[in-house]
Amino acid sequence: MNSSLNDKSQQVSLKFVTLVSIISALGGLLFGFDTAVVSGAIGFMKERFLLNEVQVGWAVSSLIIGCIFGAAGAGVLSDRFGRKKVMIVAAILFIIGSVGSALPDTFSDYIIARIIGGLGIGITSTLCPLYNAEIAPAKYRGRLVALNQLATVTGIFLVYFINTAIAGYGDDAWDISTAWRWMFGVGIIPGVLFLILLFFVPESPRWLIKQKRAEQSLPILIRIHGEELAKKEVLDIKRSFQEESGSIRQLFSPALRLALIVGVGLAVLQQVTGINAVMYYAPEIFKATGAGTDASLSQTILVGMINFIFTILAIWLIDRVGRKALLLIGSASMAICLVVIGAAFQMGETSGTLVLIFILLYVASFAISLGPVVWVILSEIFPNRIRGKATALASMALWIADYIVSQTFPPMLASAGPAITFWIFAIMSLFTFFFTWKAVPETKGKSLEEIESLWSQSKA
Repeated sequence: MNSSLNDKSQQVSLKFVTLVSIISALGGLLFGFDTAVVSGAIGFMKERFLLNEVQVGWAVSSLIIGCIFGAAGAGVLSDRFGRKKVMIVAAILFIIGSVGSALPDTFSDYIIARIIGGLGIGITSTLCPLYNAEIAPAKYRGRLVALNQLATVTGIFLVYFINTAIAGYGDDAWDISTAWRWMFGVGIIPGVLFLILLFFVPESPRWLIKQKRAEQSLPILIRIHGEELAKKEVLDIKRSFQEESGSIRQLFSPALRLALIVGVGLAVLQQVTGINAVMYYAPEIFKATGAGTDASLSQTILVGMINFIFTILAIWLIDRVGRKALLLIGSASMAICLVVIGAAFQMGETSGTLVLIFILLYVASFAISLGPVVWVILSEIFPNRIRGKATALASMALWIADYIVSQTFPPMLASAGPAITFWIFAIMSLFTFFFTWKAVPETKGKSLEEIESLWSQSKA
């Protein structure tokens, strides 16, 4: 009888925490939508504003400037005001950015709007996985945090359909004058949905305990773990706060230096292995293989579908296989795919399906590994008291790397050529494999407090 009641209680708890995690993960949907929408709009904007290659890079990467500052401020702001309030601010910034990106008369107006939207994306990219990690039971934390990445690739996938539908609505002149405005404007819908639903989620129980409001955190933890485990969780969290100074300097201490190296290292490597160059510029890459505009947009939808399917597979595997194993398999596979893609461009064998097949395999490899796993690891490896600041630091490093890749990719593609460009990404993927093998610990099944003690036991 007791076993039956416990099972029923666990099902109710899991339903509650999953629902809350899904709402938080909608921030990932905004992330995916806003970073990918430009892939369909950039060709039309290039004609509308007569952009050169450097300006094309700026049109894409201006969002990321906002993301860098949004991620940088997310930790301090969320530590002071709470995860929930700062996510609400992020949703408002995203909506303002979507409206502004759809209505500009000049290229400068567009850039300002994209930076504002980027502030919101930088905040959500940091706080949504962090929030899910802080509210999830250890057993399910990997998949619940990875929901954020699923939402991100869902946003990317939906954008490809939306962009294709909008581009097909009118003639070429309409596309150049109006279609790209609608592509950005549609983002208002998920932004408003996210904003409304955030009012129905609780504050992070770990943040509440940090603010000495344990009595407010206990009902939330009871709904997640049940009464007995919730009381133990409160004591464990309180103990972890007593052992920490809360200063960012603590991250540079011998006990936690390795956590900082792993977090920042994986954040940077996720970007310099080339995924966002492929996602942002997918239609332009396929045009380089000889595909027409319509065919390149259709192939881009296929990229989004593969990204979506393999992210779902990663969510199923991440708490079974583990974080480290997925990173090793994915990074090795990415390196192989990138070598083949580069070789195809080098030999001029791009007219068939070879490049498309290996781009899809590369995206699948990323989607099952670096895509979701890096965000999961960033959300769980840092100590309770400084998790907000430390995750923000790693997220900021990720966005800086993203900016460098997206800003330099068009000129590099034009000057060095696609073969060299993809081979550089292959070298970075190979480095990721060895970095993971040597430095990244397995965190599957461990509570956040257990992971914290893991670093103390293995001083760098």
